[in-house]
Amino acid sequence: MDFDVVSNPEFLREGFAVDDFMKPDRVVLGTSSERAERIMEQLYKPFVRQGNPIIFMDEKSAELTKYAANAFLATKITFMNEIANFCELVGANVDKVRIGIGSDERIGKRFLFPGIGYGGSCFPKDVQALYNSGAENQFSFEILKAVMSVNESQKTILFPKMKNFFRGNLSGKKIALWGLAFKPDTDDIREAPALYMIEELTKAGAQITAYDPEAMENVKGVIGDKISYAQNEYEALQDADALLICTEWGVFRNPDFDKMKSLMKDAVIFDGRNLFEISEMNEKGFYYSSIGRSVVAQ
Repeated sequence: MDFDVVSNPEFLREGFAVDDFMKPDRVVLGTSSERAERIMEQLYKPFVRQGNPIIFMDEKSAELTKYAANAFLATKITFMNEIANFCELVGANVDKVRIGIGSDERIGKRFLFPGIGYGGSCFPKDVQALYNSGAENQFSFEILKAVMSVNESQKTILFPKMKNFFRGNLSGKKIALWGLAFKPDTDDIREAPALYMIEELTKAGAQITAYDPEAMENVKGVIGDKISYAQNEYEALQDADALLICTEWGVFRNPDFDKMKSLMKDAVIFDGRNLFEISEMNEKGFYYSSIGRSVVAQ
């Protein structure tokens, strides 16, 4: 049978896969066959009517393009997390730094929001795969090695802050946890930072009640009744000594702060996604610790 081989890497974002397929910002196709080029161009032509490019290359370059793209984005996120951690040491505000550098068109505004690390399947898997591919070819990706190391540490960057706040003793403390998925609009918990924080907190003796709009069943399948699960975000706050935010779901962005204070034992928030404004937290009377910004201490 006569056939051709085409490498057609996907660049679909989890939670937005259909939109990304219907309106791709570029289509990458790797093949050495002119016939395959013509066929693939006809197949994709209806999806690039606004002029976004179909880029042809050899198969190996197409495969590497996929890995390089995800590794670069993971590096961008990780670099911003390092900057955020340094901001805390020197008293700078990472929000201002992010806006300042994101305004440079060579850098761009996306993937500059600091937090408690990246998770999911694509970034961790692809960064590791590219690093391992380099090793198989006697090449050391030193940048990717650093990215993996920093991201691993970043997932639990809030744990020592929480431990210090409770004077080194988390035993018996009730922690409300908002967000289990590695990102909003998905139930994917693969490499989710929340799972790493749960591990550290429960080892220290904390009791966790979590809420996530989509991912709770998946977490139950992995850790069972190691933690408790709430029916909504406010139920999780009942008698909590502190709130930990691990995923930036839209439902968490504009909560009823007065209701939160009435439910919680103490008005304490550790925000791994920088959902709230420092000025608002100060006005509302919360102790508020986030990533790369000053602590609001009441």
